[in-house]
Amino acid sequence: QVQLVESGGGLVQAGGSLRLSCSASGRTFSSYVMGWFRQAPEKEREFVVCISRGGGTTLYADSVKGRFTISRDNAKNTVYLQMNSLKPEDTAVYYCAATKNGLTTTTVYDYWGQGTQVTVSS
Repeated sequence: QVQLVESGGGLVQAGGSLRLSCSASGRTFSSYVMGWFRQAPEKEREFVVCISRGGGTTLYADSVKGRFTISRDNAKNTVYLQMNSLKPEDTAVYYCAATKNGLTTTTVYDYWGQGTQVTVSS
């Protein structure tokens, strides 16, 4: 069982930056592929980015490529999402997720956090 807790969301102006964190419980964090997803009002949850167990491989959605960066610190059981050049269309609840399967852009992750709100004003 893994419990995930996101933090770092908030209100930012367009063009600004935020850094999200996701802390995981347990001693097996390094055995999980970690992902970030987001869900805007009245829209389906969508993939943002994921990172391999060791951090050497990442997959990004085209919409965030070049602006967002995922990283992880297995010693701290934490995954991060650095978001730069934010746009109003990035406004959503951001969720981190964990899976013991391989890198995937689908929502078939085993564990999910409660989400953190990111609001980008124009």
